[in-house]
Order: sequence, then C-alpha cells, then structure tokens
Amino acid sequence: MSSEALAVTRVPDAVYEALRESILSQREAPGSAITEQAVAERFGVARPTAKVALERLVADGLLRREAHKTARVPELTRDDFVDLYANRAIVEEAALRTLAADGVVPMAAIAAQRMLTDAATAAHSAAPGAAVPSAIARADIAFHRALVEAQRSPRLARLHALLMGEIELCIGQVLGHRLMAIDDVVTQHQGILDAVAAGDPERAGSLTRAHIEGARDRLLARYDSQLADTAPTED
Repeated sequence: MSSEALAVTRVPDAVYEALRESILSQREAPGSAITEQAVAERFGVARPTAKVALERLVADGLLRREAHKTARVPELTRDDFVDLYANRAIVEEAALRTLAADGVVPMAAIAAQRMLTDAATAAHSAAPGAAVPSAIARADIAFHRALVEAQRSPRLARLHALLMGEIELCIGQVLGHRLMAIDDVVTQHQGILDAVAAGDPERAGSLTRAHIEGARDRLLARYDSQLADTAPTED
C-alpha cells in the first residue's frame, strides 16, 4: 500500500499535522472513524507512532475517543455551535480590547493575514468547484491565535487555547463549505488589525465579536437547513 508523503522532520509530528489538515479541510468528515491501524497503513508508520498522533488530536479536541473506543471526528450539534461561539466571542473580544489598548499589532498576526491574502488570491485562480485550499483555514486559525496570544493576560490565552480545538473544527466547516466569502474574511481581519493599530479598544472588540457571530450565524443556518432536509415528511 502506498503511503502519503510527509514533509515534517519528526514522524509523529508529521502524522499529526497531516491528519489535522485532513480534518480541518473536511476530507475527514464529521463522524468519521480514524483507527491506529488505518493511520499506520496510510502513512507507512508504526502503530505506536499513529497512536501518539491520534492522542494529540484527541487532546486538542479535533478527535473524540471514549474509553476503549475508536477515535472519531466530532459531530458538533447546534447547541455545541451556540456554546462554542458564545464563549469564543467573550474571550476574543476581551483579548482584542486589551491588545488594542496597547496599540501594538503582533507581527505573527500580520504574517497570518498575509498568508490568508495570498491563499485567497490563489483560490480565485482555481477551477470552479475546486476545494477550498487548506492554507486558508490554517491562516485564519493562525490569525486568531496570534492576536489572543499577544495580549497581556496569559490566563486569557489559556482559556482561548482550551476552546481552539473545537473552534478549529468550526472554522474548517465555515471555510470548507464556503459559508463566508474568503474576501470578506480578509476584509474583516484587516479591520480588526487597523483598530488595534489605531489603539481603539471599542472598535477592535466590536469588530471581533461581529466577525465571530457572523461565522456562527452561517454555521447555524447550514445546520438548520440540513436538519430540515433530513426531517421526515408527512404523507
């Protein structure tokens, strides 16, 4: 059986990164089972190596596994989306208000925004119907992580990190299913960066909340539409 090429030096890290990208890009659909044996065969690695990668993904919240059960990609419910985005909005709005009070834009956020812009440009030249490049989700996630990690409170950063595994699943769905136009994401991110640079906590916080709640609303609309499509009809 052929194995997928791995670009990272340490093999467990390479397997972890490849699986993470596969989950975020929706190639591993919600509910999909991912076994140690399948991962070992897919990447041509030993089962202990596969196990390490899976355990990291479980710890991140990108996979769920009950005792003695196969790891699966989480199937988030409507209540999950509502709860995750409510807490994300609280944490990120507070973080951006703090960051803007200092008026310093973190270089990592600027770099992530540049990556997102480049990936969006590349996506525009792709064939119609082509999958959204995984680089877009990576850049979007990196942008939000960089902003929160750069503000003054390490406890706020830790709270954000606790949410980010499941939030990354949500971001993957928003971008993978084209629920938000990529150009809109780029524009909204730039508005947040400009508010931070201007030292405007009120604007930075409100733009951050609006950005998060806009993504939440699109996820909920898709979820409700899918639920309606699968509901039994009366004869």
